[in-house]
Amino acid sequence: MKKSLRIISVSSEVAPYSKSGGLADVCRALPNHLSQMGHFVTIVTPFYGFMKKNPDLENLETIYENKEGISINGRTYPLKLKRKKEDKLRETIFACNEEFFSGHSKLYGYPNDNLRFLFFNKATLHFLSITDLAPDIIHCHDWQAGALPNLINQNPDQYPGLKKTATVFTVHNLAFQMGGTNWWDIPEEKRDDGKNDFPELEKKLQRANFVKRAVKHADVINTVSERYAQEILTPEFGQGLDKLLLKRKDDVYGIINGIDYSVSNPLFDENIEVNYDWNSLYKKKKNKLVLQKLTGLEQDENIPLIGMTHRLTEQKGFDLIREIMWILVKLPLQLVIVGSGEKEYLNFFRQTAKKHPKRIGVWSPFTHDMESKIYAGSDMFLMPSHYEPCGISQMKSLRYGSIPIVHKTGGLSDTIENFNPKTRRGNGFVFTAYTKEDLLIAITRAIETYQYPEIWTHLIWEAMQLSYSWKLPAKKYVDLYKIAMKKKNL
Repeated sequence: MKKSLRIISVSSEVAPYSKSGGLADVCRALPNHLSQMGHFVTIVTPFYGFMKKNPDLENLETIYENKEGISINGRTYPLKLKRKKEDKLRETIFACNEEFFSGHSKLYGYPNDNLRFLFFNKATLHFLSITDLAPDIIHCHDWQAGALPNLINQNPDQYPGLKKTATVFTVHNLAFQMGGTNWWDIPEEKRDDGKNDFPELEKKLQRANFVKRAVKHADVINTVSERYAQEILTPEFGQGLDKLLLKRKDDVYGIINGIDYSVSNPLFDENIEVNYDWNSLYKKKKNKLVLQKLTGLEQDENIPLIGMTHRLTEQKGFDLIREIMWILVKLPLQLVIVGSGEKEYLNFFRQTAKKHPKRIGVWSPFTHDMESKIYAGSDMFLMPSHYEPCGISQMKSLRYGSIPIVHKTGGLSDTIENFNPKTRRGNGFVFTAYTKEDLLIAITRAIETYQYPEIWTHLIWEAMQLSYSWKLPAKKYVDLYKIAMKKKNL
């Protein structure tokens, strides 16, 4: 009989309770699948102020409350812990603190983010100590949970129940290494070397690099795609940590994320006009007409419609799109952009949409409702990211029959194969060099292929049947946990 593991999953956001991006989807779906495999999973996440309006969180069980719960730099901060039972083997613990989490309209982007999430990391350890839990694994997601391996290692006598507990640190995006500021904005001589105890003094804490310390102290490190695991070992993608990661390359793994098809599925998505699957593709065109009407475009089911729903940042390739926009508006296509982000991009695309209202549509801020409508209503899904650790959007778009146009990088490279109309192999249109010319060629290839209905229908039909479920990734994570446990207990 296989041993059931006791897993603690620590994340700053977990869908459907809090979300700023794909991290929240991962930290909902992975624990869910692990519990279905028979493992005990406790999710720990902050309780943000906006959660008070969530009816599913109104009657949570309070399991701990102390006005002097957590001490940082000689000051004590109150802590309340609330529990929600998700299923027989899965629960969510919410760490509550009014000062750090209740009055915030967004999850991150505050000057005291390092202090906020150091508190959260300490709250997680406090929860484990007061409940006498001795988990097999603490799975730390991204920088917001990156202090945990360091805190455990620097004070092992303080956490005797964790002596045999292994830590796994998952890098979802290496560009984000700390809160409050960007690590590259700190003068080099003042950057955190990560060698000493985790700093609590305010000035030093503001410069603490949570990811660097996690990489130094976690038993195992992984990223969210196999290619990205190799890319972060290079200066181009290592974000200043490539040398440190190279020293630990034997402990760096890559596991591609999955998709929860009980949520992301056009067959029963409540946010789209007409539900459909690969055996009722004609219904997809009705969703296209609805999207065109919503965004003020000309309603024409025959013109190729390209959709995008991303953060408006350079990482997502919006710089390349801006450079070729003067050509795109002359091509026989429509483009709809849904997202929030940098104002310079948003203003540019809004101005372009005003000049070409029948061809370009912009919808901001991002909403989950419009995200679904993009997948269901577009013929192609544009994702020209400069780098992409994993990418979930391209996998979602495949299930909705929106064919991806992507840059060959990270998880996009692992999931999208360039389509060959002669052999009919492939599931998208891929460009290799990160240049405006290569992007334009990929878009042109997609538009040309669209002109052949029989080939295009076959491409959609095959793409929609591809499976990127969490079943295989969850098994790989269990294997990774066992590697970490073996390393910890050598």
